[in-house]
Amino acid sequence: MSALARRLIRWQVRHGRHDLPWQQTRDPYRIWLSEVMLQQTQVATVIPYYERFLARFPDVKSLAGAPLDDVLALWSGLGYYSRARNLHAAAQVLVESWRGEFPRTRRALASLPGLGRSTAAAIAVFAFGEREAILDGNVKRVLARHFAVRGYPGERRVGNRLWKLAESQLPEKDVERYTQGLMDLGAGVCTRTRPACTRCPLAASCEARSEGKVEAYPRPRPRNPVPLRKTAMLLLLREGEVLLEKRPPVGLWGGLWCLPEISPRADPRAYCRRRLGARLASATPLPLLRHGFTHFTLDITPVVCRVASASPCVSEPGQVWLPVEEAAQAAVPAPVRKLLNSLQAP
Repeated sequence: MSALARRLIRWQVRHGRHDLPWQQTRDPYRIWLSEVMLQQTQVATVIPYYERFLARFPDVKSLAGAPLDDVLALWSGLGYYSRARNLHAAAQVLVESWRGEFPRTRRALASLPGLGRSTAAAIAVFAFGEREAILDGNVKRVLARHFAVRGYPGERRVGNRLWKLAESQLPEKDVERYTQGLMDLGAGVCTRTRPACTRCPLAASCEARSEGKVEAYPRPRPRNPVPLRKTAMLLLLREGEVLLEKRPPVGLWGGLWCLPEISPRADPRAYCRRRLGARLASATPLPLLRHGFTHFTLDITPVVCRVASASPCVSEPGQVWLPVEEAAQAAVPAPVRKLLNSLQAP
């Protein structure tokens, strides 16, 4: 066993996390759910979503048999919605092709929708005790600093180097505790900014620390200007109901229900007349709402549009009128829920 693994395992026993909701179990469904939710999302954010999700879908069969809208509604606000769509698709594959059982190997798990090498390896380790290396964002940072690996981990050369290091340090036994220790160290000690090197069990052998350049590793993603996009969202109201439109199954907010969108320069009255065959009694802009994504920023101009009650309103396929309170609980993205909730504020 390497010195790194030995120190890390000993540290995890005393200082690591032991009471997370998905720990102390070998249930692959619960471990799979947690690992998918934890992709690009912090533990504190995930826990309430995880608990609500399990209460509604306690096993893979209940998830596979659920409408996608129900899955997306529970995921709403957690972001990266392709994870929810892949989770639902993977559950159906497991039921249809694996009789509702999870495959035990990393390679077989990685064949499921939404599972890459590292996430599949984590499930194999924690659910089945397999000896597999992981390499999520936290682990990349720990290894890049400890071994002073230069470059951005997203580059193939750097990523391959980190995978080789991850495999080389893997102990023959206590793999679960070692893997959890890597995760815990990256999340709580070897953090991206202001790492707590004085509390790190690997400080004595950390090459980045010996160089006095801990925060220089790993090199961040090359910064490109973040584009700004603009849209207007119409809060079309009619007798206490609001109109929602279903997004295409792939792409931004794929499969979610959203407010109708038009160009900020377009006339809401023309939209209402063209799409609904109705006229507006009023159209009142609300303050700008800015929402950040990984690769761009979206400026939303909300417009409260009151549909004249005498006008006929026929919904097209993919449209639905819902009471405002019910719409806010549907499978809608976070900024849409924020706007819908603002209509209910006293």
